[in-house]
Amino acid sequence: MTGAPPNGQHGPHVLVESVEVPVIADDDRHHLGRVLRLRDGDSMTVGDGAGRWRPCRWGPTVEPTGDIVEVPAPSPRLGVAFALIKGGRPELVVQKLVELGIDDIRPFAAERSVVRWDEVKATKNQQRLERVAREAVMQCRRAWVPVVHPVVAFEDVARLSGAARADLGGASVSLDHPVVLVGPEGGWTDTERAVDLPVVALSEAVLRAETAAITAGALLAARRDLDH
Repeated sequence: MTGAPPNGQHGPHVLVESVEVPVIADDDRHHLGRVLRLRDGDSMTVGDGAGRWRPCRWGPTVEPTGDIVEVPAPSPRLGVAFALIKGGRPELVVQKLVELGIDDIRPFAAERSVVRWDEVKATKNQQRLERVAREAVMQCRRAWVPVVHPVVAFEDVARLSGAARADLGGASVSLDHPVVLVGPEGGWTDTERAVDLPVVALSEAVLRAETAAITAGALLAARRDLDH
């Protein structure tokens, strides 16, 4: 068997530590039993987030009903780095990037970032974004869980292999530069623009920060899909 967990005919998809002996975490069991109201014997799939999944049957003990499927890792890996933004918008960005198939999600602090996370906030927010990513993986039935990286400085993401900076007037997004850096609401500073990076354009319009990050993910994912 090959391919990602099928949508629909096998019920909900849940992440577990082991697909050989699947055990549902308490929070997920509550969601499946109380919110989705699964009944004993209902079909579902489980995955380990590292490319392996299998069909199962819901019950007090989750019972495997089919072989383990192994899905190759996405290639090339795609990344979007986005400057910190206010409110609940980082969660929206992470959710949509996961749904689109982005493999590396990297929040960073730009010079004009309004939001600043100290060490405690950074740890707390990374854990929160990792939970958002996990939930999105189950919702969209991805075989691989993306990496939500710790928040870093612009200089760190600018050094990434394959990085390009998103800005007006740039070239088209391509897999030659599979990591796109998206700036803050106030835009890039002259210092950031002076860093020697390829420049790619996401739109002819000026996009909101969260829209730009999601657009970058959509364009990268579309390029990878077309190549395959």
